[in-house]
Amino acid sequence: MARANSRRTSLPHASCHARRVLPTFGRLALGVVLLGAGFGHFANAEAFLAQVPPWMPAPEAVVAVSGVVELVLGAALIIAPARWRPAVGWVVAAFFVIIFPGNVSQFVTGTSAFGLDTDAARFIRLLFQPVLVVWALWCTSAWSQWRESRRHVTT
Repeated sequence: MARANSRRTSLPHASCHARRVLPTFGRLALGVVLLGAGFGHFANAEAFLAQVPPWMPAPEAVVAVSGVVELVLGAALIIAPARWRPAVGWVVAAFFVIIFPGNVSQFVTGTSAFGLDTDAARFIRLLFQPVLVVWALWCTSAWSQWRESRRHVTT
């Protein structure tokens, strides 16, 4: 019976530990993804050009600048002190919103890149952009901090 009780008392601690570890892992993973994408802008610029809408001027510059931004944001997700992480999360989420027209353009123009060679694949890719926004807000505690600040305003 004592063994069952010890398991019960360790569950809240395990839950608390998971609440810290999962967002940290998610933040580091998103940082690595952004770093990889940022480097990819320079190693495989042709593929990233497929996402630049035709109405954008200087597509090569757009690819280069967005690559630098992804490198900076990826590094910030990994090394920013805890007090800055919510702000980084909002900036990363905003970046994902800002680049969404590129994904829409790739779908609308039917441009193949990154293995997205069918309309269905390009459409499914569109559905992942909101996931990236939520991921950035969750793993940096930006969303929970905002909710907490709203709770203090209303009370």
